[in-house]
Amino acid sequence: MRKLVLIVMIFALASLRGFGAETALPDPQGSSLSTMTAVELEKQGDALRANRDFVEAIRYYEAAAKKDPRNSMLYNKMGMLEWRRDNKAGAEFDFQKAVKINSKNADALNNIGALAYTTKNYGKAVKYYKKALALDETNATYHSNLGTAWFDQKKIDRAMAEYARAIELDPEVFLKSNQPGSIARVLTSEDRAKYEFMLSKVYAQRGDMERCLLWLTKAKEDGYTKIAEVYKDADFAKVRQDPRLALIVPPPAAAGY
Repeated sequence: MRKLVLIVMIFALASLRGFGAETALPDPQGSSLSTMTAVELEKQGDALRANRDFVEAIRYYEAAAKKDPRNSMLYNKMGMLEWRRDNKAGAEFDFQKAVKINSKNADALNNIGALAYTTKNYGKAVKYYKKALALDETNATYHSNLGTAWFDQKKIDRAMAEYARAIELDPEVFLKSNQPGSIARVLTSEDRAKYEFMLSKVYAQRGDMERCLLWLTKAKEDGYTKIAEVYKDADFAKVRQDPRLALIVPPPAAAGY
């Protein structure tokens, strides 16, 4: 069965990596870590990250951080890569360091919440998502992440509100599965189908028929057992006027509901 990947925006103990004396590592232009500026090191780290050479990217970011120790985003980037390497302890250290340097680093706050979410510490996740949103209320990913934390606590009304705001800010937010800083998560089959149906409802409320039908199709494919509710729920009133709905969910008489 196809897996749903929910995108959420995330940006340890990292002391285990160490920030001690470095071994000179030539870059493609023949320079060494010691002679490159912090900006050059970060740029090279970004290039290595893009090429999925996470270990070398971290080394360049570490070298940049030594030269620019107040650069909060460097630690956020390192945290991201430690997470990709499945070093959650290192990621937590780096995200916390980023926030210690700059308490207004919303990405790092969001990422602390996202990391807490993966350990099912939903209270902590909600706390940090809210902190991130207090700094940047217009970030759709923060809203979708908070909505997912509410969803897993069975607080559906709150989840719906956050999803609706996320979609208002970025209608494509739930279709993005490979954006930098996101984390992937697979719901249980039952929750995944319910989540997809809920998203179809949010899009229906907004009058976005295309995305509503898209998520309704996904919910059906994943076996949502209450799919016939589309013919009763007032939020789907406009959708019922679209002939494509019957191709996805047969009318009650035809389906024998």
